Amino acid sequence: MNIHNRRLRRALAADYAIGLMSVPARRRFEQWLLDDAELRNEVAKWQASLALLNEPLVAVPVPDRVWATINARIEPQHLHVPAKRPFWNGLRITAAVCSLLVALTLSLLYHRDNARYSATLLDASAQPALRIQAHDDYLQVDPLTLPAIAPGRSLELWAIPADGNPLSMGMIPMDGQGRVELSDEQQALLGTPIALAVSLEPEGGSPTGQPTGPVLYQGALAGL
Repeated sequence: MNIHNRRLRRALAADYAIGLMSVPARRRFEQWLLDDAELRNEVAKWQASLALLNEPLVAVPVPDRVWATINARIEPQHLHVPAKRPFWNGLRITAAVCSLLVALTLSLLYHRDNARYSATLLDASAQPALRIQAHDDYLQVDPLTLPAIAPGRSLELWAIPADGNPLSMGMIPMDGQGRVELSDEQQALLGTPIALAVSLEPEGGSPTGQPTGPVLYQGALAGL
């Protein structure tokens, strides 16, 4: 072994300081240290550098929005347009659809306005949760069987184009009923084939501009 090789000396000094040497190698290295001041300095440098790792770390509070962003990158939620469901999916769903059609017909008869599109959003068990009617510059949201949302959380509505990323359409009102105003960009989506979805987000909406929480409700937007 060429103990005078600088790269080897540095590697041996590091192994010694870290404690990676076997007992015989350590004894032999300590004999070299007795007569080699430069090698002792190399070991001292490594020991000083490693001592920094033992210093206590100061805890720095991390804002909630940072954790939300990290969680979104670790477990992103991928929305997709739901597959077409069989028309006959049990008497219960058929009855629910008929009830919705009757309610929608009565609403159109007694409340004529400029609604152009409509969607019924279903939960994971195919039960209707929200009805959304799209007007020229706003959405009218009405709850059907919408559970209460826990404090500190919000429901965010997303439009999913057939060939693009989800676009936020705004926040669902706390009680599930009310208006959602639309920007020019959002209004332009209404005339294209899109699906609507609602995700559970931190209070105030997604911190990333894309869905970060679980998707609770989905449905297609259709013309009236």
